[in-house]
Amino acid sequence: MNKVCVITGAGGVLCSSFAKAMAREGYKVALLDRNFEAAQKFADEIAAEGYVARAYAADVLDKAVLENVHSQILKDLGKCTVLINGAGGNSPKCTTAHEIYEEGDESRDDISTFFNLDKSGFDFVFNLNMMGTLLPTQVFSVDMLGEEGCSIINISSMNAYRPLTKIPAYSAAKSAVSNFTQWLAVHFAGTGIRVNAIAPGFFVTAQNKALLFNDDGTPTPRTNKILTATPMKRFGEPEELLGTLRWLTNPKEAGFVTGIVVPVDGGFSAYSGV
Repeated sequence: MNKVCVITGAGGVLCSSFAKAMAREGYKVALLDRNFEAAQKFADEIAAEGYVARAYAADVLDKAVLENVHSQILKDLGKCTVLINGAGGNSPKCTTAHEIYEEGDESRDDISTFFNLDKSGFDFVFNLNMMGTLLPTQVFSVDMLGEEGCSIINISSMNAYRPLTKIPAYSAAKSAVSNFTQWLAVHFAGTGIRVNAIAPGFFVTAQNKALLFNDDGTPTPRTNKILTATPMKRFGEPEELLGTLRWLTNPKEAGFVTGIVVPVDGGFSAYSGV
């Protein structure tokens, strides 16, 4: 069987580690990212280890671009057998200054409040996470129909279980991703395509580093809150997601597993705070 793994958002910290892991599992890997240079860097690292990897510039919100990339991947690597929908993220345009309503501040124009949240920012964050999962799935799942051992992995979040403060669009979008994972698992169950999701807890990435650490490297108050609510009292390492990824994409070990969202969170989702 020609095994090909397509990964969106592959220029990032977590998804680049996914790409390396899947290459080591015998997959030819297609790394998709809007930042082609970032994807190419990791593709080169994988190729230097003796595996097959190709980088592609792709906007997960542009179906025509995805279809063009799909055609190129078919020529370069073959049909997609595993799709990892890793593209996502938040935006400062849809992040509130305060965690809870603060009378007197909510009418200010110089800070971001619930009442002046930028609609375009909300649309962008929601679309990036939710539509950025839907559109690649529409394009690449066609390859899997009638094939064996195929699966789709979506990337959810702890936000899907309980919305975090300040980031309403991201929380809503990740909740939608979890729900869509279940819907899609049922829809594709008769085709043999399994659909599951991983819900990472707190990992340090390029996107959230500024929220978690000050310029001098000291933790922000938000970091202190996160670690207080995480029983293991630390952030996760990208490699700690890989066991779950390997299991979910292994058709022998997880052949009867579909429609689930697996937390990898150091106990965050289990902790009541008491």
